[in-house]
Amino acid sequence: MKHMYRGIENQPLIFRTVGSIMFINQSITNLPADDKTANASGYRIGVHGKPEMEDKTMEKKNLDWGNIGFSYVTTDYRYVSNYKDGKWDEGTLTKDPNVVINECAGILQYCQECFEGLKAYTTEDGSIVTFRPDLNAERMMDSCARLEMPQFPKERFMEALDKVVKANEAWVPPYGSGATLYIRPYMFASGPVIGVKPSNEYQFRILVTPVGPYFKGGAKPITICVSDFDRAAPHGTGHVKAGLNYAMSLHAHEVAHANGFDENMFLDPATRTYVEETGGANFLFVTKDGELVTPKSDSILPSITRRSLVYVAENYLGLKVTQRPVKLSELGDFAECGLCGTAAVISPVGKVVDHGKEICFPSGMEKMGPTIQKLYDTLTGIQMGKIEAPEGWIHKIK
Repeated sequence: MKHMYRGIENQPLIFRTVGSIMFINQSITNLPADDKTANASGYRIGVHGKPEMEDKTMEKKNLDWGNIGFSYVTTDYRYVSNYKDGKWDEGTLTKDPNVVINECAGILQYCQECFEGLKAYTTEDGSIVTFRPDLNAERMMDSCARLEMPQFPKERFMEALDKVVKANEAWVPPYGSGATLYIRPYMFASGPVIGVKPSNEYQFRILVTPVGPYFKGGAKPITICVSDFDRAAPHGTGHVKAGLNYAMSLHAHEVAHANGFDENMFLDPATRTYVEETGGANFLFVTKDGELVTPKSDSILPSITRRSLVYVAENYLGLKVTQRPVKLSELGDFAECGLCGTAAVISPVGKVVDHGKEICFPSGMEKMGPTIQKLYDTLTGIQMGKIEAPEGWIHKIK
């Protein structure tokens, strides 16, 4: 006996009864190409041959979530899409963490690459969410345009993000652990090119990895130094999230560490009198009367965290916010200082050393200043679902 119903994605779902046993036939679609073992229909056979919905909640990985550190861990799936002959393919999830490219690929020869960074969180109500991923998609498109790379459409970016996080749901740390699922979308020139020119082929990927809190035990103020090196050039690529920008800052970072400092303060390359950013974070300053000041420059990366903190300062905390060029010579006038970015949200800065001259902020070296702390608590509260978010900020995946 055969009965036809409509199953997942409105596909035919056929029940075949042989004696007292019922079988289900349905094509397996929308699954990773290398994983056809899952039940695509979402049904299982219950007692008396009746179909029942499977519990699709993945069991969490058996990890010590409170002590996983901030380093790469190989997860189950990653997303891959290839650009060839002027178009992107459909994209897929794969279990293979390795990238195989031609020896003359554009990424290896001329460093055509850009990336993004964001996180997935488990909120207080058990939902899995990401924070303003649409801005990451838009910023990556801007980076691609500047680097002569094909843009990966925003809608597809969002779809790929949802797919890879859902596929790795077991790796999303539980609420209250302090850990998150770090998400790294990136694109590189995969086609061979020997002359200095853009490649004809590219690969877009998204990997995910669980990470612990950037500062275990709480964020202590750090000491940074004014760097002798430049991070970016006038009218260059400092405002795009290209891997080469970060490679250019590695030597300066290692020199700072060797001299006992936690980070660098890069100045504007034209005059070396204005504050720009560090190798991977934007600056925040708080005046002695509570005004939030952020440096303005065409060669600073437009941080999504900074933009969000500016909104929080104005609309949640009622602070005055000014975005303007900040002179190195005026650092002593500020009461608090912090670095902001995806990884740590805000890192408090207690001291800046300018070639032997110490600039100490009144907030001290023991804890975050009061305004920086309020900004941190409010933004993380929004991200974790404790505080109501502005419309569109929280993208729910599950």
